[in-house]
Amino acid sequence: MAKLIQAIRGMNDILPEQTPYWQYVETIFRQLMQSYGYHEIRMPIVENTALFKRSIGEVTDIVEKEMYTFDDRNGDSLTLRPEGTACCVRAAMQHGLLHNQIQRLWYTGAMFRHERPQKGRYRQFHQFGVETFGLSGPDIDAELILMSNRLWQNLGMSEDVTLELNSLGSSEARQQYRDVLVKYFESHQEELDEDSQRRLHTNPLRILDSKNPAMQQLNEKAPKLIDHLDEESKHDFSILCKILDDTGVSYKINPRLVRGLDYYSKTVFEWVTDKLGAQGTVCAGGRFDGLVEQLGGKATPAIGFALGIERLIELLDIPENIQRENNLHVYFVLVGEKASSTGMSLSEEWRNQMPQLKMQVNCGGGSIKSQMKKADKSGADLAFILGEDELEKNVVTIKFLRENKEQEVIALDQVTEYLKNNI
Repeated sequence: MAKLIQAIRGMNDILPEQTPYWQYVETIFRQLMQSYGYHEIRMPIVENTALFKRSIGEVTDIVEKEMYTFDDRNGDSLTLRPEGTACCVRAAMQHGLLHNQIQRLWYTGAMFRHERPQKGRYRQFHQFGVETFGLSGPDIDAELILMSNRLWQNLGMSEDVTLELNSLGSSEARQQYRDVLVKYFESHQEELDEDSQRRLHTNPLRILDSKNPAMQQLNEKAPKLIDHLDEESKHDFSILCKILDDTGVSYKINPRLVRGLDYYSKTVFEWVTDKLGAQGTVCAGGRFDGLVEQLGGKATPAIGFALGIERLIELLDIPENIQRENNLHVYFVLVGEKASSTGMSLSEEWRNQMPQLKMQVNCGGGSIKSQMKKADKSGADLAFILGEDELEKNVVTIKFLRENKEQEVIALDQVTEYLKNNI
């Protein structure tokens, strides 16, 4: 017997009993985006490798270790997208969406990173992403944070997440701070772990984000970026904090929050939780004002965020009625060849008259006993039974599968009215 082929490690199937929870979260997110005036964009999952090297930065864990990169038959280097921001910028530039325009965009889909699979972190994972272009003030920074805060409210998980904020300042201020930071870490070089040694002269800000407990004390004493901000960044950050104070959104300023990608500047933020173990970040984002120019476009202010759907679902207390909302209204039991033929025609007629009807028609024949077992297993509220007796009388028998009620018999021409009154 041939060996069974299984899914690739870290790339998971989402089974029918799980998909209602995904649909629940996706619906709430889509409704939220519409309520704030954001528009959906859909990008391909494969892009030119250069897009991610130029945007994310070549000296990052993603580009160095985690990307799924391959040469296609033309010899072009392609990569499965590891994140959505660079793809969104590429699409917006390519299709002329950024020229003297403000854009509020959102997307959802699969991302790919070759990491060690663990709870809350997978090699194929799914994200919601939000990106805005053409707005430079702190008001749009606030809107994104308020929007994400409303998402937690709508999902009933506000108590499970905490907002952390920081400002990375302008690229010039960050470069000056980078020099100060390198000098500090060089004076403690013997205390740096292997990752920090590697990042010291390539991406020193990432050292501050180290999860290694042995690095915590050294990082606590490091110069703080917020003390080296340019005046504009200080001003914008103070306005952002005031808006959040005025709207009642609690936050913590985390001077070690730097985000892992090269394109961030000014405002950065994360929503974190202590309920998912080591993988505590649920949603993260920030400004990337230089990315459009970095990819060959005209300088364009931009800010966005992304959140992992798997982590979100793991964190959620999904309402019990979600599964029930996806259940069938009717399972149509058809006994005999003539009933099968007539039943198919009737079912289409009823669907025409009631587009919201969720009905499964028995296929493959079988005794009434076996079909009733299928009806019960389907989760439907009602079983419609059509056999020879019912056909002769132009009626259908209705059996209640979830209620202790006597079965009913109604005329076929009254079924639509019955359904309108009972589902």
